[in-house]
Amino acid sequence: MEFRNELVKICEQYPEFKFNFHHRNWETDFLRFYQSQINYNISKTSVSLSTTMYKGKKSYSFSLKNPAKAKLLEKIEEVKMIIDKLPEDPDFIDLEDDLTKSKEKEKINNIEKVSLDKKIDILQKITEAIEPFDFKIYGTFICNYRTLYIINSNGLNKREICSPIFLEVKAVSNKNEVTVLEAYGGENFNTFDVERFTKDLAAKVEAATGEIVDVEPGEYEVVLAPRCIGDYLMYLESSMTARSLDTKQSFFEGKVGQKIFPENITLTDDPEHPDLINFDYNHDGHIYKKLPIIEKGVFKNFMVDNYYGRKLKMKKNGAEGSGLVMETGNKTREELIGSIKRGLYISSLHYMNFINRKETSVTGLTRDGTFLIENGKLTKAVNNLRFTEKISDVINGITDIENQSYTIPSSSNYGEFEIYSAKMPHVKVKGFKISSSTRTV
Repeated sequence: MEFRNELVKICEQYPEFKFNFHHRNWETDFLRFYQSQINYNISKTSVSLSTTMYKGKKSYSFSLKNPAKAKLLEKIEEVKMIIDKLPEDPDFIDLEDDLTKSKEKEKINNIEKVSLDKKIDILQKITEAIEPFDFKIYGTFICNYRTLYIINSNGLNKREICSPIFLEVKAVSNKNEVTVLEAYGGENFNTFDVERFTKDLAAKVEAATGEIVDVEPGEYEVVLAPRCIGDYLMYLESSMTARSLDTKQSFFEGKVGQKIFPENITLTDDPEHPDLINFDYNHDGHIYKKLPIIEKGVFKNFMVDNYYGRKLKMKKNGAEGSGLVMETGNKTREELIGSIKRGLYISSLHYMNFINRKETSVTGLTRDGTFLIENGKLTKAVNNLRFTEKISDVINGITDIENQSYTIPSSSNYGEFEIYSAKMPHVKVKGFKISSSTRTV
């Protein structure tokens, strides 16, 4: 609190400049496991300050580790000597000035709630469930606790606490190195169902013990696991921002209010969803609330931050796509799979890259459990496949959606291990384009 007050005073001390401060206090407990054994467990803390200093339309950004007032004042004096020599940003208008605050609730520190003993107990249950199939587990179990203060010269003085959990388990066959994956993420550990998690992973492991086959290039009816449709929608999220409009890279340009997807597609950005990692503010410090993105196939809203809101004269909404939630349908997972005579179940995607962002075309690979569906059953493991698709075509090809959804986490696994989450069901897609087989698992 003391250093936070010093940042407020510095904003007042230099009226010829404007400051934007992000002050972070971050802790992690990072456990890695390998061949069903704990590989290492690291506990780490860090304090950092990210600063952008403005003079008119000129700016300079810098970061400090373990910041102190004297160190910050010294850096400000250095910037004062060079900022006049920097180029202007002709589109810069002002910093975030909406002082509206969230409830800024206190949160349980999940590093303390999910102890090392509890993690080991969970991993032991998972190991025992898959050992009869001659598989071992690899992966990470991360708990973070972060306090972020956002302070600027327009009077912002806001706090956000976040305590995400990330568990990713990859089961690998000792026989042929076939892999399958299961993951959990969120902030409320009471939502973690270890029995369901273990059962879902074991079912994939059992399916992966059979024959390994290739499939020919072509169009297939597929069931995409929640992780897959989540990846597609998170990639598409970049096209839903005001920034993408400004750079002429948005698939949704000129389509607000238009029906562009089937009626069964509804997508919201909900940073307060009880099953997800929750956020109070966007990177500017604007309050971050639930926003409809697609409603029954109709595109409703772009995500608009302070900079592009001012530049493009759009209303700011603070949305960032960090809590995407897809509405469920009315079919069970078993019904989705059971309705396919010959097709594919795809568990995970990898190495996905845009070919043309505005057209939403991407290429990538399947990974960690692709299975042949024959007469409504998973029958054989399939070598990893390359696909080339337009994300818009995948969404338009969704014919059925599962009646329950799952929290899908993602993590950078470096730096401060930023962790995000989405809530997604299984979906059935027609006409999914496979371009080739890698002939490797």
